[in-house]
Amino acid sequence: MSLVLLALEGIAGAGKSTLRDRLLASAAAESIQVGHIGQFSWLSLESTRTIIGLRAGHPAQDSDRAVAAVRQDLQLHARHNLAPTRSIGPLIADRLTLSTACLLAVLHDRPVAEYVRELAEVTAARSDLTVLLTTPPELCRTRLSRRSTPRRFGEDPPTAARLAELYEAAATAWTEATGLPVLRHSCATESDLGLLVATCMDRLRAYAPQTARM
Repeated sequence: MSLVLLALEGIAGAGKSTLRDRLLASAAAESIQVGHIGQFSWLSLESTRTIIGLRAGHPAQDSDRAVAAVRQDLQLHARHNLAPTRSIGPLIADRLTLSTACLLAVLHDRPVAEYVRELAEVTAARSDLTVLLTTPPELCRTRLSRRSTPRRFGEDPPTAARLAELYEAAATAWTEATGLPVLRHSCATESDLGLLVATCMDRLRAYAPQTARM
């Protein structure tokens, strides 16, 4: 049985880290071995340079070059990071394809659905379940204001609001392109968090190797 890859998506402050940490703690409490991984591989110097620029809010020289860079990184991520880890047990990715597609769309003048379709062609990196946290941008902004770290690109109110819209469109495009589900839910309250944890844990339990739960 193929082991599950769960991708957590959403704008900054939506609750991804909180959900991830709660899931990892819940899995550990049940002796379920769950891996955790980030969005990029950082295994290609050329791709890394482009991605760092994109994350800082600097478009690539052209859209095709940006797509080529992120696709190469995603392919390396799938081969050298995702595949080995998924062979052990379920895996949680803190951002993945949808976040990359939205980043490209906000910096380059093309519909986000086009980026989703191009990145979805890297089939080895497809998440079996994507959780899109639809927490209101206003609440996300309030949460970010409590952090001591400097604000990053995408965290200013206009860009965050635009990204929230892009994520919704990207989620629809993802399911259309892959047939794979996207769970959309706010993570605004403790009740929301509890529901998300319960839903994701059901999926992780179903796919966890029996030997990892003994």
